[in-house]
Amino acid sequence: MRQATITRKTAETAITVTLDLDGTGRYDNATGVGFFDHMLDQLARHALIDLHVRATGDLHIDDHHTVEDTGIAIGQALAQALGDKRGIMRYGACHLPMDDAQVRAALDLSGRPYLVWTLALPTARIGTFDTELVREFFQAFATHGGITLHVDLLHGINSHHIAEAAFKAVARALRQAVEPDPRRADAIPSTKGTL
Repeated sequence: MRQATITRKTAETAITVTLDLDGTGRYDNATGVGFFDHMLDQLARHALIDLHVRATGDLHIDDHHTVEDTGIAIGQALAQALGDKRGIMRYGACHLPMDDAQVRAALDLSGRPYLVWTLALPTARIGTFDTELVREFFQAFATHGGITLHVDLLHGINSHHIAEAAFKAVARALRQAVEPDPRRADAIPSTKGTL
């Protein structure tokens, strides 16, 4: 079963994430940050990963700790659910258009975390959401999920569309990468024999 539950508690946040890689895209996410919940819903739906997130944080300060720590917990849950990564496709990529925006995401579930980010958001906020936190989420997710992740903005003028296209593009790339490889179901997808 490619499932995991992670609980993370700090002086700033308390987060529980349950993730099922072989789900149908069901989601139930509540972080107290409305726009972020909407983005997590997109991640689950387009990756076909069942995702349940409960987070409470120091939102009286700002949303930063809640968003970053949720990225950490989801990354840890992904890594745990993947186990030794035997039989997965490992790589995924997607060019995703959303109205004016087009975002390209490519990833490798290599165990070597690295983020390349060329996605500039033209406004400081989407509603009350700080747009800097989009990158913070993906940095935490990539680092704790052991993912080499490239996210590039090709076109876009609307911050909401750009951010949503980023989450959907990463989700679609992740969907490809975690899929079982029908030709190598028992193999680690590396010449090293480990990831």
